[in-house]
Amino acid sequence: MIPRILKIQHNHSFFLFGPRGVGKTTLLEALLPKERTFTLDLLEYETLLRLQRRPQEFAEIIAALPDRVEWVFIDEVQKFPPLLDEVHRQIERNPHRQFALTGSSARKLKRGQANLLAGRAFTLALFPFTSVELGARFDLDHALQFGTLPKVHALATEDEKNMFLRSYTHTYLQEEIRNEGLVRNLAGFHRFAPIAGSENGNILSWSNFAQDTGVSMKTARGYFEILEDTLLGFFLPAYHRSLRKRQRTHPKFYFFDPGVKRALAQELTQPLIAGTPQYGRAFEHFWIAEIMRLARYRQNDWRFSYLATHDIEIDLLVERPGMPLLFVEIKSAETVRGQTLTPLRTLVEEIAESEGICISREPRARKIHPRVSIVPWQEALTALTLQ
Repeated sequence: MIPRILKIQHNHSFFLFGPRGVGKTTLLEALLPKERTFTLDLLEYETLLRLQRRPQEFAEIIAALPDRVEWVFIDEVQKFPPLLDEVHRQIERNPHRQFALTGSSARKLKRGQANLLAGRAFTLALFPFTSVELGARFDLDHALQFGTLPKVHALATEDEKNMFLRSYTHTYLQEEIRNEGLVRNLAGFHRFAPIAGSENGNILSWSNFAQDTGVSMKTARGYFEILEDTLLGFFLPAYHRSLRKRQRTHPKFYFFDPGVKRALAQELTQPLIAGTPQYGRAFEHFWIAEIMRLARYRQNDWRFSYLATHDIEIDLLVERPGMPLLFVEIKSAETVRGQTLTPLRTLVEEIAESEGICISREPRARKIHPRVSIVPWQEALTALTLQ
């Protein structure tokens, strides 16, 4: 098993959220003591059906557990949110027994106004493998082409990886969207998904999406919120601190994994070739997601946004408590031309407490301004204090 960065507290209950297939169950089975853990898998149809028919059976099961059981592991808790009321009661009654609760969708819990335990359980998140976790096994071009879901790394051939990613997105559309009844217009959502994949990382235009998918702007916006709530992606907001230039207000949206994005956009058969716009967009996508997930693991309390005015666009802004504002440009070139970083230099000169970094494929780091550096991607996370 590839070691994960995420650590759990062994004396406190927690939620562990993450998209399907990132390894939540595998991780907890490895970390929780087997002989002192009781597991309830809500993906097992018979188990789920019994509890739906007679919810009080859960309390009876817990009451019958021997004293040696310290952990109750409930997998995919969003399948039956009413269990959380009893989990709350059990935590109050027996502080010596902890609950580990996994979920691949926060939307059903929110929609059902589920009991989220009012701080009695920590909230953790698990993502696909990071470059740090993969270490020497990390291959940048492979990550851009297929993503870093654990199953992708277990498959031997490109055909197998492509088949898995297509199945993954099909399963998502079938099980998370249709079976859970998250949208009324399923045909509209099916039209929307590949368009959203193709527009990954672009500034969102609700009206354009509505026109392309044949739904209202409100519905198009709601579809993106479904993607976010089912953990398939995240919004990157526009930077709102007062600067000289007026900011755009529409967010960007990124899928959580480049391979899943390529599958949704129906791009898996198109090779990624260095130097092409497609490669550049994939490079930017990967590093934005990588920085954000590592910051989440480190619990850095960093805030992320992008900046776009009529004359300046910056891929990523990072607000770091007690540290200078960080401007990040992401360029896949092996030689970054100085004029392409003029906006970066302009901003750090305008804002005293700021610095800039350009993540690239250059072979060596170089400094082009006292507070602006170009770094090879292999050194980027160290430069960002994330490794």
